[in-house]
Amino acid sequence: MIDDSRQARWENRAELPLGVASALFLAAYAVRVLAPGLPPAWRTACVVVALAAWAAFAVDYAVRWRLSGQGLRFVRTHWLDTVVLALPLLRPLRIVHVYEAVQRRRARPRLALHARVSAYAGLAALLIGFAAALTVYDQERGAPGATIETFGDAVWWACATLATVGYGDMTPVTPLGRLAAVGLMGCGLALLGAVTGSFSSWLLQVFSREEGERDEIREDGGNSGDGTRPPGNTPGASLRHDDGARPE
Repeated sequence: MIDDSRQARWENRAELPLGVASALFLAAYAVRVLAPGLPPAWRTACVVVALAAWAAFAVDYAVRWRLSGQGLRFVRTHWLDTVVLALPLLRPLRIVHVYEAVQRRRARPRLALHARVSAYAGLAALLIGFAAALTVYDQERGAPGATIETFGDAVWWACATLATVGYGDMTPVTPLGRLAAVGLMGCGLALLGAVTGSFSSWLLQVFSREEGERDEIREDGGNSGDGTRPPGNTPGASLRHDDGARPE
């Protein structure tokens, strides 16, 4: 039997620590990539922090799997968590869940649905783009025939890829760099689709609300000041007022 209460309590308690672990992982990885001249002790510390963050994700995944009681079905129904556990590029997305958890604890979210979708998409794009730029720069620098030689080049490439522009002036040449590019392309398409769909839904709601307001104005215009229809608009009123008698 699935113990939903225990699983929910675990998820609520682990959300904030996992968000902190995500931030530490990203910071440790960024320091290791952007500061190659660090002393060996500092570089080792960054690796230890990154591995500890990954271990925290693995423990959380294992505990939720055990509490769910779903067996292998848990892997299929929680495929995003499985991918996040396997790919370091997507681990910073756990930071977005912290904001979502804070919103769930409020009686009413501060932002409307469409604004929340845009906020989530923007934050996710920022985190994924930064992580992808770090990954590609780490793999591409010094590689034979590489066009991404600085972190600024990697950031420019990540922005162009996320925006689905694809100028082609800078492209990864290493296998891991291209794998990161494929993942970033998919994320860019998904985020763009989410924002576009949310914006389209918002426009439809606005137009529908305006149409409803115009219909109400038309209905109110057909009523008299006291809320009753004028005599000329009532059924049979024109016939009664012609000669004051009901027609034969």
